[in-house]
Amino acid sequence: MYSQDELSQIIQNGIDTIVYSTNAPRLFDPVRYTLESGGKRVRPTLVLMATNLFTDDIIPAIGPALGLEIYHNFTLLHDDVMDKAPDRRGRPTVHVKWDDNTAILSGDAMLSMAFEHIAKTRTILLRPVLELFTRTTIEIGEGQQLDLEFESRDDVTEEEYIEMIRLKTSVLLGCALKMGAIIGEASEQDADILYRFGTDIGLAFQLQDDWLDCWGDPKTFGKRIGGDILCNKKTYLRITAEKTAQIPECSGMSEQEKIDAIKAFYIETGAEKACREKIAYYHGKAMKELSAISVADEKLALLKALAAKLENRNI
Repeated sequence: MYSQDELSQIIQNGIDTIVYSTNAPRLFDPVRYTLESGGKRVRPTLVLMATNLFTDDIIPAIGPALGLEIYHNFTLLHDDVMDKAPDRRGRPTVHVKWDDNTAILSGDAMLSMAFEHIAKTRTILLRPVLELFTRTTIEIGEGQQLDLEFESRDDVTEEEYIEMIRLKTSVLLGCALKMGAIIGEASEQDADILYRFGTDIGLAFQLQDDWLDCWGDPKTFGKRIGGDILCNKKTYLRITAEKTAQIPECSGMSEQEKIDAIKAFYIETGAEKACREKIAYYHGKAMKELSAISVADEKLALLKALAAKLENRNI
């Protein structure tokens, strides 16, 4: 079995050796900038981990894993344009460093590059991998659209929010694990178990992201603390808090005063505690699902450790 550090290095080596077209540097410079900005590389690592559960030969999974990482960064690039986000991972976002049009076009190039790398899957397994990846990209688009629609609604329920983040975030983690399992030639049952495990870990991950937006460390979180509050974004915290009380009036406050007031509101209403409990619930559900897979426990140690790290992350 490979260690997480070894898998991460394999992914990084792959990122470093991507060949970019020289025909339109302004199109690909933002792509290189985005991919070189780091990030946790969770999704491609999960692809390799899942493959390694069933085979020692992970080389066939490297291309698809890189494709998934490129796709993930494409979604972030376009997301930053839609959210008008000023920075990501401690650096100016592409639309700020260049402009909106460049960010959109460079994102389109990344989407094509993602499919190009996914298509490096062995021919015999290409169809199920492409079907999984294509379905996932559609679901993520659905999740993004719901997220946009929620901005103009005051009646978003907890159930609707959970479904939105499942589509927008969780299905990509499920896809990463199932893709790796397919490439490792796992049974359909084991591949489906890994998919469910991934989606539940993804729900915990996104809820943790909601929490970190309020209480994360700005030096490690990579985004401005309180950004969701300033954008009046519907998050689990806000939806839960508004079940019991009306959100405070913050007009006339400075940005930091508004952030502090809303954070206090979340604590007073119990939303902060409820969010942490929900994170633990989905993590526990995921670990229970993983126990049903037909793989030796020692092989699952790395995946369990990564899941625990994601639950308790501060970035």
